[in-house]
Amino acid sequence: MVQLTLPKNSQMRTGKTWPKPEGAKNLRKFQVYRWSPDDGENPRVDTYFVDMDTCGPMVLDALIKIKNEIDPTLTFRRSCREGICGSCAMNIDGINTLACIYGMDEIKGDVKIYPLPHMPVVKDLIPDLTHFYAQHASIHPWLETETPRPAKEWKQSIEDREKLDGLYECVMCACCSTACPSYWWNGDRYLGPAALLHAYRWIIDSRDEATGERLDDLEDPFKLYRCHTIMNCAKTCPKGLNPAKAIAEIKKTMVERAV
Repeated sequence: MVQLTLPKNSQMRTGKTWPKPEGAKNLRKFQVYRWSPDDGENPRVDTYFVDMDTCGPMVLDALIKIKNEIDPTLTFRRSCREGICGSCAMNIDGINTLACIYGMDEIKGDVKIYPLPHMPVVKDLIPDLTHFYAQHASIHPWLETETPRPAKEWKQSIEDREKLDGLYECVMCACCSTACPSYWWNGDRYLGPAALLHAYRWIIDSRDEATGERLDDLEDPFKLYRCHTIMNCAKTCPKGLNPAKAIAEIKKTMVERAV
């Protein structure tokens, strides 16, 4: 489980318990983090009861049902509902994951839902990912070439293409970075697991011609080397990826380059 951080100088206040739906026999209790910058109040945890006989199997189904039928003020991000866009990342039952692909049958007891930890909160379950996206942009996540553009496409062998497996699938949900203690304490300078996984994806792309510049940019005491291989990133990734391995491969490449 990961540690959660409240807005600065705040304490949790008593939340609201919403009425149980009438006639429902198969109820599930949800405890959901609530905070709004507009009301001047401290964060709270509200309690909802959902009729599971009329609800889909995923946590996101329950959140949508709560918003549609119980409390329209509940705020969260969502889009694809298929684990592709990364929008609905949140902390569910102590685990950073995607609500759309996390089944309620995987949770024992009450369902506890919080925003991603150690990130500024915009409102309720929505974290501010501005800095996270800026770090991703800083590694230049696109093909850098000097050779004149080919008439049709940049060709790549099957073997070189396979090297990108386990990297390109990242959906930038921020689950890994927000589960990383090194990122919690050094997030202003340490790029974090997600950005570094993407950096490695371009470093090993056989079509890219800026490998040296990419490695030079990462040669920094904080950008890369704050990783201590705690492995929270690999454990929590909802896509089953291993950012820690990618970071280790970058370090290995740095050493081989220096020899």
